[in-house]
Amino acid sequence: MKFLYLLTLPFLFLNCSSSNEIARSTPDLPTIANQVDFWLTKGDQSVTLQKQSTALAFGTRSNTYPNIEVDESKTFQTIDGFGYTLTGGSAQVINQLNSQKRTELLQELFGKNDSSISVSYLRISIGASDLDAIPFTYNDLPNGQTDVNLESFSLAPNRDDVIPMLKEILKINPDIKIMAVPWSPPVWMKDNNSFIGGSLLSKYYRVYAQYFVKYIQEMKAEGITIDAITPQNEPLHPGNNPSLLMEALQQAEFIKNHLGPAFQTANLKTKIVIYDHNCNKPEYPIAILKDPAARSFVDGSAFHLYEGDISALSTVHNAFPDKNVYFTEQYTASTGTFNGDLKWHLKNVIIGSMRNWSKTALEWNLASDVSFGPNTPGGCTTCKGALTINGSNSFTRNVAYYIIAHVSKFVPAGSVRIATNLNSNLYNVAFKTPDGKKVLVVENDRDRTELFNIKYNGKWITTSLDGGSVATYVW
Repeated sequence: MKFLYLLTLPFLFLNCSSSNEIARSTPDLPTIANQVDFWLTKGDQSVTLQKQSTALAFGTRSNTYPNIEVDESKTFQTIDGFGYTLTGGSAQVINQLNSQKRTELLQELFGKNDSSISVSYLRISIGASDLDAIPFTYNDLPNGQTDVNLESFSLAPNRDDVIPMLKEILKINPDIKIMAVPWSPPVWMKDNNSFIGGSLLSKYYRVYAQYFVKYIQEMKAEGITIDAITPQNEPLHPGNNPSLLMEALQQAEFIKNHLGPAFQTANLKTKIVIYDHNCNKPEYPIAILKDPAARSFVDGSAFHLYEGDISALSTVHNAFPDKNVYFTEQYTASTGTFNGDLKWHLKNVIIGSMRNWSKTALEWNLASDVSFGPNTPGGCTTCKGALTINGSNSFTRNVAYYIIAHVSKFVPAGSVRIATNLNSNLYNVAFKTPDGKKVLVVENDRDRTELFNIKYNGKWITTSLDGGSVATYVW
């Protein structure tokens, strides 16, 4: 193994110099056969999702570096996918690109070729989110009117942007999963008759359940299958525009006596996922799941991480291990930095959520314009898209693009998380893909370069990672 040791050292201490060059300059030594591919992003943006040329091969030469040991005999959750929220604003600004550039972008995002990042999961809003230009639902009426039979229900507000874009995406990836979430019911169903805040009037619980049924059925008629819904985005944040206050007991009542039975009667297979809010209140989904009647209709719980700790997902999973958990939203801000967001989001949103049983990891807004819009009056003005659309012919890939790409490109739906150990500040998570490949994502949370081993089946490779960098290893 002397030649392996000689070939590995220059990579370790010169940081990504090519062992193939060393082999060429030392013809009497055999050329190392690469066994592990890896892609790198550095916090200083000098390298962004670039495949590295350094050859890595498993061996048994001992050293004192820390080990990340990958054990595929221990398995955890099956992955549904990685992606973003396709807001109405995202669709609107992407549609500003010319036809060729727009097609190229959608292929890059959702395709499965070498130049694509293979996004496999999307979250969309039922009606408007706060990253639409104006608030709306699919049943908006003049003040004082009601429509308990939903005769005025219409998907018209989404027919110019969101629905056509979803159809294009489905042509590229017919297997992509879609979760749909309301920010507000129609205001005539609310006790304050406003898009902002208020609560759903109990006399309209039945009607609102039918609103969900009608939405799912009409989207299906458009060729768009909704895999899952949550009853309310951020139900404990009634100050957004749009928004709704929905306490845990209200959500349990709505699900067990109205939404669940309505889905059952309509023979809908769409999953009902509860909560969809911050990790600081795991007692909210637990309260719903403690209700046997509500629990019977619930697939799992969804989380964001603007407050609390990512371990809340395991708290809920451990209380109800037969129910799934999902991570569904985290935004990167216009005031943030590439290196700071890369580290924090990989550590928490990607690695943290996966190590705490999540089936998804979703960043927030897919795309925004140069002013971080559009947004509703009072909606988020600092939410930076994974992409910035700069006009009709160009776009910029922002940090959220790379946060998701480091997993979505390599870990397709149906992959299974497998065991690894956490070692020092080398945060990591590993998967086995449906075709048997092993994928390891590592984030170096320190500011200095770390040398470490990736150990698998009694052998290991030795590699290094700059401080604040992220690497995805595949073998």
